[in-house]
Amino acid sequence: MATYTTEIASDSIPSDNPIHQRLLRAYYLAKPYIKGSLLELGCGEGRGVELLAPLANNYIALDKIQSVIDALKIKHPNLDFQQAVFPPFTKLEDNSFDTIVSFQVIEHVKADGEFLAEIHRVLKPGGKAILTTPNIKKTLTRNPWHVREYTADELTTLATKYFDKVEMKGVGGNEKVMTYYEQNKKSVQRITRFDIFNLQYNLPAPLLRIPYDILNRVNRNKLNTANTGLVSEIGHEDYLLVDNADTALDLFLILEK
Repeated sequence: MATYTTEIASDSIPSDNPIHQRLLRAYYLAKPYIKGSLLELGCGEGRGVELLAPLANNYIALDKIQSVIDALKIKHPNLDFQQAVFPPFTKLEDNSFDTIVSFQVIEHVKADGEFLAEIHRVLKPGGKAILTTPNIKKTLTRNPWHVREYTADELTTLATKYFDKVEMKGVGGNEKVMTYYEQNKKSVQRITRFDIFNLQYNLPAPLLRIPYDILNRVNRNKLNTANTGLVSEIGHEDYLLVDNADTALDLFLILEK
């Protein structure tokens, strides 16, 4: 599949494999929660469609990129893919979904409170929503594609404004994953040590996107070249659901209406 930036990790670029597997893991972890009518918010290129759609009675997915939606409609003609910029979910009725998943999306949404309120609106009573987002405590550098990132406490506090039942877990990694993380951390630090004016935090995000993407791609390729075995051998099963979200790479938020 095509990839647009390093923000969208590809399943076909070898150096992206650890990130791709990390994103894929969320779908495996969500499987026990899937039932009835399923809504995916921000489906991207359909990384987990084939995993989750068969577990649901019906599946609807929204994404803002029209070309991605068009490609998914061709690949999965029996499923419902819609182009949409949200929130709000203008075409979706109240109390219409048993399960909602949204992985690595809320950090891109300016109106994150409205986003959660809309999720609550379209969930059926007793329905559950599963969200993932990066744990800012494990972020190595500013990501100019993200509006903001959260600690576990921050996202829990926000979610409790809209949901009575909120459970925060995390997606961590085994020794193999954390070895890659530490290598990545050292490599990023070698790059950012030249940012003596802290431009990554002081410049407007749009100005940072091109250099961020270039440096991120160079860094991933370098890690792949330096340790091909580690990068290629990491699989989704190397990422683990953990109870202590503060130590996790990603937050794994479970909401119930």
